[in-house]
Amino acid sequence: MACFQFDRISTRRDMLRRSGAGFASLAFSAMLGGASQAPLFGSESPLAAKQPHFTPRAKRIIFLFMWGGPSHVDLFDPKPVLNAHAGQPLNGNTVGHPSPNLGTLMGTPFRFQQHGEGGIWISELFPHLAQHADRLCVVRSMHTEGTAHGEALLRLHTGHSNLVRPSVGSWISYGLGSESEELPAFVTISPPRGHGGVQNYGSAFLPAIHQGTAIGSAEIPISKARVSHIGNSKLDAPTQSEQLKLIQALNQSHLQAAKTDRGIEGLIANYELAFRMQSAIPATMNLDSETAETHRLYGINEDKTDNFGRQCLLARKLAESGVRYIQVSTDYTWDHHQKLRDGIVGECKQVDKPIAGLLEDLARRGLLEDTLVVWGSEFGRTPTAENNDGRGHHPQAFTIWMAGGGVKGGLTYGATDDFGYKPVENGVHMHDLHASLLYALGMDHKRLTYRYAGRDFRLTDIYGNVVEALWS
Repeated sequence: MACFQFDRISTRRDMLRRSGAGFASLAFSAMLGGASQAPLFGSESPLAAKQPHFTPRAKRIIFLFMWGGPSHVDLFDPKPVLNAHAGQPLNGNTVGHPSPNLGTLMGTPFRFQQHGEGGIWISELFPHLAQHADRLCVVRSMHTEGTAHGEALLRLHTGHSNLVRPSVGSWISYGLGSESEELPAFVTISPPRGHGGVQNYGSAFLPAIHQGTAIGSAEIPISKARVSHIGNSKLDAPTQSEQLKLIQALNQSHLQAAKTDRGIEGLIANYELAFRMQSAIPATMNLDSETAETHRLYGINEDKTDNFGRQCLLARKLAESGVRYIQVSTDYTWDHHQKLRDGIVGECKQVDKPIAGLLEDLARRGLLEDTLVVWGSEFGRTPTAENNDGRGHHPQAFTIWMAGGGVKGGLTYGATDDFGYKPVENGVHMHDLHASLLYALGMDHKRLTYRYAGRDFRLTDIYGNVVEALWS
């Protein structure tokens, strides 16, 4: 663990013990319009903005998670040879696998075209996104472990599927803090409730204040989603202030008796943030304040795109408000074991226009240059057929893309073999992706550590290499 992180924890404990329930008064004075009060988050707060290890390319990340595993060979990685051999068996020797028969090859029914000055290959299913081709940095050589969704999601979100590890957003919150005094550093919009559930945005052994704040869940339309317990209709603000003072005084008493208790420290910090959020979250989640033109840009109030459009617009508002890491998730609808053609057409229609709208909106507000947008999933799909017209799980190779945050727009990085079965050029493992995301934010993945159970943990464990070639 870096020395400044040890010092920060020690100072925070001293600060918490000295402050008593004073923070509660400050929080409610602000809510009630009190003047000349000190801000809630001072330099010693666990969510205070912290200096990165080196000059960052980006200040924040928006991760667009396509739950289920989109097919790379149907969207961003065209394979003429695969199409030419469709209907024939795939011999494992052809792709370096010992099995004599990996299944029957299935070509793509969709047309590909190169776009932009960089000549990025994009399927016809993403016509709106294709207009932003020169902003995209497409990585075709991703690979990971875990053929089951549960394992693969945990590897994507936490780096590992064994033990309970902190999520990517929690590591970023811990390492950099929040740019906002009223919002958390990590927010997850419509997160999956299955395949790892809360572990995908949990803080594990990191202080509890760094857990992601969930808004809704993947199965609930975002228009109906609310942050749980953000308000109390039965008690007015002064009464809540008295309650908070009492609760925090009891918490402080327990903390003084325990001398060291990260759970109580996290509870104290979370109470303070929760009361700050009471005024900030409703305004942020109110999309009616946006112009009609902005709604059209994201596809809001259109049948196919309304839900994901609202999620993307909310992500932009959170990014604008200082949240460091924002995840936007689709429902579990990209798992096309059968009827791939119909399924993937429908999914792309739901996200294409909103994603293009997000990139355009960030760019014209001057936010894209320091916001890294990442599109991806837990794995890809097989080049062979499953159930005649579907594709199976395929962690051996898949595609992600990034935009903004200083990445090289119009770049295609890495390559898979003629069938899209495995990387053959510049392979990028999931650990490499995580190391690279921290790098974009100015953090060295080898230095961002936390001591727990007698050892120093990090997001990338003992693995990971930064793919510096993706940045200008």
